[in-house]
Formats: sequence, C-alpha cells, structure tokens
Amino acid sequence: MLRNRSIPHRHKVTAVELFFDLVFIFAITQLSHYLIEHFTFVGGVQTLLLLIAVVDERGTARYIWWVWISTTWATNWLDPDKLPVRVLLLALIFPGLVGASAIPGAFDGRGLAVALAYLSIQVGRTLFFLWAAKEHVKAARNFQRLAWLLAGGVFWIAGAEAHPPARMWWWGIALAVECLSPWLGYWVPGLGRSLTTDWEIEGAYMAERCGLFIIIALGESILVTGFTFSGLAWSLGNILTLAVSLAGCVAM
Repeated sequence: MLRNRSIPHRHKVTAVELFFDLVFIFAITQLSHYLIEHFTFVGGVQTLLLLIAVVDERGTARYIWWVWISTTWATNWLDPDKLPVRVLLLALIFPGLVGASAIPGAFDGRGLAVALAYLSIQVGRTLFFLWAAKEHVKAARNFQRLAWLLAGGVFWIAGAEAHPPARMWWWGIALAVECLSPWLGYWVPGLGRSLTTDWEIEGAYMAERCGLFIIIALGESILVTGFTFSGLAWSLGNILTLAVSLAGCVAM
C-alpha cells in the first residue's frame, strides 16, 4: 500500500485527497465564525488554540492543521490509489466533520466532541500506517514515535472534561506537549530520536498538496464573500468592502 518511490516526482494529488481536504476547509471557516462571535482577547486566544496548526508542517500545527498535515505526511508514503488507503481517507472524513462542526461549541458543551474527533483521527491513522508500512522499518519507526500523540491526548480529554474556563489551560498543555515532541525528535525509549533524514519526503507532492489546499480555501472565501454580498444593499461601502475582500484573495 506504499507508493512506488523508485519513480521520483511522479506522485500526483488524487481526487479522494482533495475530497478529504474539504472537511478541513470547513473547519477553518468554522474558526472564522467563532472568532467573529467571540471578538475578545479570550476569544482570540481560544481561536488560536484551535488554529495553532495552521503555521508549519511539523512542530506548531495542532488541531486543524496538525490533523491535516500529519495525514498528508502519511499519504506522502501511502498510495491513495490503493483501496484500503482510499477507505481510510473516506473514513477519517466523518470524525473530521464532527470535530469541525463542534468547533463553535469547543469551549462550551462540545469540548469532548472536539477532543475525541481529534484523537480518533490521529490514533486511527497512525495505527493504519503501522499496519500498512510494517515491512518498511524506517517509516514504521517514525510513526511508532508518534506515541507522543497519546501523551497529548490525555490533556485533550482532561480539558474536554474540565469546566470551560479551565479547558483553555488543559488544551494549552496538550499543545505544548505536541510542540515539544518534534523539537525532541519524537524521542521514545528504545527507539531514540527521529532524524530529519528519516523522513523521505516527495517534495513536489507536498508542495502541490499544500498549494491545492490554499486554492480551495481561497475559493471558499470567495463563495462566502459573494453569498454575503448578494444579500446586502449595493451601497458604495459594501461594494468597496467586496473589492477589498477580493483583492485580499488575489494577493494571497
């Protein structure tokens, strides 16, 4: 179920991967709505905790982006044209959609849904990879080291069960654990540290995957902007706002 890595720069993003990405585009939209409705300092920090995954590919991405980018790291190895891999991606869509839908209530009554959705994707994908790549020692060991996810998961669940004011701190600890783990090379007793040379990355594939994700996100922004504008009066202020929003998408 692994890709044929003897053919460099031939791996293209498949339709099922883009279909998987739609859930996380929706999650980012949900975060935007949450910030609008909680436009305070605390609301900004809470949004940041859920968004901190939208920064880089290994160390700082946690909930949305971390789930997405770690799955992308897996499909850098796994071949989505193989049926079991395709089934995995489709199966991960359900908890992803549940978690994204629960984001507006993440710091109210739906914290457990957010935490369980996150952990089910992270743990389920890792277990699948260990089974699929059992004959590739280096790749399997890299994902064995992701046992760090379980350590962070303890704090995700603890935060979900805590009172909403304390939830932010528990989840902050979970993010700190997951930020620390790559800095330590995902060190695990008996396996040691993971080196950057252990991660054989198909650069062209990763670049295309990230680029297409951004294009879909910008497309969603244009859809939301156009839908909102269609329901407003066509005043000079609204037209200028539309122009600025579109200019921002074009610039990005």
